[in-house]
Amino acid sequence: MTKCTEKRRKARTSRVNPNIGFAPKVDTIFVRGVLMLYIKNFSKEYSKGKKAVDNISLTVSSGEIFGFIGHNGAGKTTTIKSIVGILEFNEGDILIDNKSIKKNPIECKKLMAYIPDNPDLYEALTGIQYLSFIADIYKVSKEQREKLIKYYGDKFELTKYLGDLIYSYSHGMKQKLAVISALIHKPKLLILDEPFVGLDPKAAHTLKEIMREICNEGSSIFFSTHVLEVAEKLCDKIAIIKGGKIVAMGDTEEVKGNSTLENVFMELIDNE
Repeated sequence: MTKCTEKRRKARTSRVNPNIGFAPKVDTIFVRGVLMLYIKNFSKEYSKGKKAVDNISLTVSSGEIFGFIGHNGAGKTTTIKSIVGILEFNEGDILIDNKSIKKNPIECKKLMAYIPDNPDLYEALTGIQYLSFIADIYKVSKEQREKLIKYYGDKFELTKYLGDLIYSYSHGMKQKLAVISALIHKPKLLILDEPFVGLDPKAAHTLKEIMREICNEGSSIFFSTHVLEVAEKLCDKIAIIKGGKIVAMGDTEEVKGNSTLENVFMELIDNE
């Protein structure tokens, strides 16, 4: 890296967060509105001495869309699976609406919804049977489920296929169905892992509209993505993770500065 490039990197990262390059201290995190997600000094170790995620802290407040960016193996999916209670961890804590996922997993899961990058659905069911099954789990009223299934089904142009068996769906249709199933209980926190994979441009546009819509109603979204252009336009806040550590975090405009998010990302990732 040239001296000029290094100076630009330091100038940019100093505007983003005074603790750039390592996890921010708990007492330096700024919170807007109601705190929906608080990752507090979280670490996850798979093999002895090697941490997949190393002491990260971040917050997501009500109404915010938070983009979590990093290359493959950086720690994104490990973090997401820990947030939703799939992976256990010993160091740090993760709070959902001030409830610990370690101490109160059921209460936390009632408040959020999770869509993995390749959702597993019950393919022997029809689309409407699957949505009704999910609605029953969350005890969604008949009126609310009918209203929201119709609303989101029409938005994604899936309504006429809800009577078909899921095994006949394309990957994109399954992704749409997974999104609808996540939204019918009106989660306070929506966790998405690469949500735009497999969606055609129109469906991706619809999903972006819905993400902003539910955040305007007070929910929060935390999602990982490789589509940096989408993250730059959609996200209120961004964190870039590299080698299990957060190397940049802040409001999207602050993180990218006068450059693009792609340029910032490549500069940070290439800086060994």
